[in-house]
Amino acid sequence: MNPMRRAAAWTTRVPGGPDGRRMLWIALVDRIGSGLWASVSVLYFTYVTGLSVARIGTLVAAAAVVGIAGAPLGGRLADRLPLTRVLVALQLLRACASFALLTTDHFALLLAFSAAGSFGDRAANVLTKLYATRVSGPDRVRYQALNRTVANAGWALGGLVAAGALTIGSTAAYQGLLVGDALSFVAVALATARCGEPPSATRTIATSKNPLPAPRTAGPWRDRTYLAYVATETVLFLDDAVFKVGLPLCIAHSDRVPHGLAPLLMVLNNVMVVALQVPLARFGATTAAARALLLPLSGFFALGGVAMALSARGGAVAASLALTAAAAGFTVAEMLHATVSWELSVALAPDTAQGAYLGVHGLAQAAQRSVGPLAVTAAIATGPLGWSVFGATIAATCMFQHRLVRDRLSRPALSVLPVTVSEH
Repeated sequence: MNPMRRAAAWTTRVPGGPDGRRMLWIALVDRIGSGLWASVSVLYFTYVTGLSVARIGTLVAAAAVVGIAGAPLGGRLADRLPLTRVLVALQLLRACASFALLTTDHFALLLAFSAAGSFGDRAANVLTKLYATRVSGPDRVRYQALNRTVANAGWALGGLVAAGALTIGSTAAYQGLLVGDALSFVAVALATARCGEPPSATRTIATSKNPLPAPRTAGPWRDRTYLAYVATETVLFLDDAVFKVGLPLCIAHSDRVPHGLAPLLMVLNNVMVVALQVPLARFGATTAAARALLLPLSGFFALGGVAMALSARGGAVAASLALTAAAAGFTVAEMLHATVSWELSVALAPDTAQGAYLGVHGLAQAAQRSVGPLAVTAAIATGPLGWSVFGATIAATCMFQHRLVRDRLSRPALSVLPVTVSEH
């Protein structure tokens, strides 16, 4: 097979059979619903429920804090209960939380319902990753790339629908978007219920006719290497804060760059991920290759920081080009890190505690959502030097992670199940 045909086959084959394909459709519907709500949630709380800016900030922050617990708790549940059943329950929790927001404008209730939805969202994200890991086996990197491509397309579609609804600007329009978000979770729960239960090392041992005692693991909270790895992951996820906070703020406070560039850079990010995530994932298809990607990844983070620093100099055209280059550089870094993170987070976890380990890994993204905005605003306040240090710090963290996981990955991979036993 020539290289072009091999690349096309790598891109189009979906691991995991029918369940793998069904989960991609589930990801699409899920993200369409999330795209409907994420872009208008603040506006809904402002114009429909009448909350003040301070109360909206408190609600969003508190819900995010509660959501942090969803990742580790969801992972532990998935090691003890059938994964599909837990996923269905979490999707129904998200649906109920969204529907419940429609029923009240009382701050305490809105806070409780938002927190419940945030908890379900973070837990469902971890469990969806765990399901993909189990159903796709050694092809998990390619499956994750396909999943991210589909998810980004879903976000874009949901965002476009939300933008159209915002032109109406009525209470009914905002409520309709929230109903659409809730219905997407109902659809996802029904579709997930039709998925087969993937093999699990823990439950395979428990359901075997001649069960063997499960090997004991210290657990992720006593695994210093894994905890250090998760800490470095928190830094590597800072590209998210660049797009959500850094670029918009830089453009908003610039008198040389047109403000219309901000949404265009978000579109650039989305288009690049949809177009390039799957092809780039080919370079990290094994654990060793994923670790090796940390080296070029450090370069793209450093280049992104330098480009942000250069945007503070020159005229309107030069600044706009520098910001565009920064957005492109951080997007490539985002895609490479997605491939590396997916593979290493699984490869570093023992089979018998994958859920618990991936749950702890999920804390990295949750922590970044708190630390990230502070880091990028500090870079903006410091000026060009701040952005150069920002990029260099993430690049250095990539190099540290490359060394950190070396000895752990020198032993045979533990993340692919050697034996499967059907579960009833």
